Amino acid sequence: MTIAKGDKIPDITLKTNGLKGPEDLSTGAFFAGRRVVLFAVPGAFTPGCSNTHMPGFVVNADKLLDKGVDAIACMAVNDAFVMDAWQKDQNAQAFTMLADGNAEFTRALGMEMDASGGGMGVRSKRFALIADDGVVEYLGIDEKGVDASSAETVLEHL
Repeated sequence: MTIAKGDKIPDITLKTNGLKGPEDLSTGAFFAGRRVVLFAVPGAFTPGCSNTHMPGFVVNADKLLDKGVDAIACMAVNDAFVMDAWQKDQNAQAFTMLADGNAEFTRALGMEMDASGGGMGVRSKRFALIADDGVVEYLGIDEKGVDASSAETVLEHL
């Protein structure tokens, strides 16, 4: 079942890159007590994600933060090393990169998709959400392209 507006973000342990390499990050703790924008992509370094989705958030990061967002996070079914390299490649240092290498968080959100036809296995659908203290206020899912999950659309919902 797909997460929906009004639902609580599930508490799953993900990985993020810290000063000494990959570190555990609890989604329950990450979302608690603050307003977070999370956008998820099918894969780091993929064309749509690198050329359209991520750049929109990089360009609009200050506008998002000015609208009362405490944190911006990017999630993909990739490992923490890939997410760290992609963060550097995209000049996305303002973001928390969330590596869902085993797709556990993706599945808990009901956002998994089968990309095995392209050799990518289980991946996340392209989506964005706004959560306040771990409760979903907005959820935009894109089946094709980047529209409901774009930074511009998220800004309209803040």
